[in-house]
Amino acid sequence: MRKYTFKFAIIALCIVGAVYYLYPSYRDYSLQKELRSLTGADSVRYLEENEGAIRDARAKRIKLGLDLQGGMRVVLEVNVLKLIEELAKSKDDVFTQIVAEVQQEAKRSDESPVLILRRTFEERQIRLSRYYGSLRDDNDKIYAYLNDEAEKAIDRGIQIVRNRVDQYGVSEPGIQKLGANRIIVELPGVSRESEVRQLLQGTALLEFKLLKDYELSYRILQSIDQALVGALVDTADTAAAKPQTAVDTSMFAGEEELLGEDTLAARHPLLALIRGYGGDAVVAAEDRDRVRRLLSRPEAARVIPADFQFLWSAKPVTLDEAQQFYSLYSVKRTPELTGGVVVDAKATLDPNSSLPIVTMEMNSEGSRDWARITGANVNKRIAIILDDAVFSAPVVRNKITGGRSQIEGMDNLDEARLLEIVLKAGALPAPVEIIEQRSVGPSLGEDSIKKGLLSAAVATALTMLFMVLYYRGGGAVADAALALCLMLLLAILAAFHGTLTLPGIAGIILTLAVGVDANVLINERIREELATGKTIRAALDAGYEKAFSAIFDSNLTTFITAVILYQFGSGAVQGFALTLMIGIVASMFTAIFVTKVVFHTLTDRSPTAVSFG
Repeated sequence: MRKYTFKFAIIALCIVGAVYYLYPSYRDYSLQKELRSLTGADSVRYLEENEGAIRDARAKRIKLGLDLQGGMRVVLEVNVLKLIEELAKSKDDVFTQIVAEVQQEAKRSDESPVLILRRTFEERQIRLSRYYGSLRDDNDKIYAYLNDEAEKAIDRGIQIVRNRVDQYGVSEPGIQKLGANRIIVELPGVSRESEVRQLLQGTALLEFKLLKDYELSYRILQSIDQALVGALVDTADTAAAKPQTAVDTSMFAGEEELLGEDTLAARHPLLALIRGYGGDAVVAAEDRDRVRRLLSRPEAARVIPADFQFLWSAKPVTLDEAQQFYSLYSVKRTPELTGGVVVDAKATLDPNSSLPIVTMEMNSEGSRDWARITGANVNKRIAIILDDAVFSAPVVRNKITGGRSQIEGMDNLDEARLLEIVLKAGALPAPVEIIEQRSVGPSLGEDSIKKGLLSAAVATALTMLFMVLYYRGGGAVADAALALCLMLLLAILAAFHGTLTLPGIAGIILTLAVGVDANVLINERIREELATGKTIRAALDAGYEKAFSAIFDSNLTTFITAVILYQFGSGAVQGFALTLMIGIVASMFTAIFVTKVVFHTLTDRSPTAVSFG
């Protein structure tokens, strides 16, 4: 037994890890089940008391796909041809006719509109330089330029959609690129069609706003904090004075526990959640919703000046040993400029410092306004805002003339490219159209879960029953390995934030079949070796050795197929392929390593401890 200590430690570590990653899913299920059993005030109170636990469990649980929890699936098409048309330096009747032809062909073809445009120009023997670039540019160079701009248009579309969905507050959205110019958006739990269409198709709003002085911002936050303290005290006094009357405290949305408590959070309900970092106010990611609710309360609205606005950073920063914080910016409500004046932006590296920067150019009107604005606000900060999310807040070093300026402060070139995409989003219009829309009701999703789980349970039970009846003790060990395989599969899915879909459940069932197939091969080889008169230990070793090549080859080919499906598939196909890949790895581990350790341990104690039918 002692010689297997290390191997058993590996198995135990896998089991502990699986329990750790699966517990949030169980916790989320328990909390939601309890919540569904409550109504009215009890439901509100339960939400308030378990807000943090529900949020944490929901973030770490196995994510469910659209087909399992209901919602909307929308396919967007970015009008790349409109962007290409806008990039033309000159237009005439011939150009208009060519664009119309390309548009008609693009509707019937999956080819890139840029490729169709190039082919159409070549068929008519017209150089692209007639409408794009300079006369010295050849078709290949112009085509590369147009193709790059088209790809960036898709990236801009994805970024705009992702930012809006995050602002909308959708939990566990799925956003991915499909083909040359389409975007798939999956919004679990959303059913309001009109709001979704407006959310996804509206024009992106790019703004440049001045940041307020930090000391002024802090005084405003103090005033809001004091106003909220007064509101909390008034509510507490009302509750104490009229115990026989139910006091409606739902407007505090999570702050009721502060009533009557002499704590820092009770004395400073807002400031206790905010800290300073690098001259900005930052809020822990888990406290952002609470701060947003506090700032939206009537008491806060009465204190906030008319030309004063709080906005959140578009992404969190990591501080304090991997804890994430969002910056809370105080800006002037009226924008200095909007994105319509930006005509170009480019992410690159500063030749002097080798640090990532973004250069942007404005039209003539924007250049004049930008010179005036920057000249009057030297050493002040200007926030670059897309759809009410702050992407950057650089310091104005000097007056900027000519409409060309430079933005610094990005961590890497990828972040600079993201800012380039944001800046150009309002400059080069690429309309987004909804070409497919599908809704899945919550009841249908719940029904899918029940049927999927039932099918998986029946398949597993029948398989395990067959193994025990046919292989006796060897089958029982295989069944235990099969259960561990299923446990590891789901745990890995949860650990890497994978999404479980209905096809994914089919992948799990297929994984169980693959795992059983491996155990059948091993057990049959062992029975063959026992039939030749070998001892149980010799038969075990020979059986595993002879079965390994067949098991490895079959699993490897299946895994390669799953990789191809995941790489080139989308939606349901990817869900199936993902669970199949994870399942193959888990089944190889349990069928070959785990069962062999168990068999060796049992036969060391007694040669007759395990039978194989």
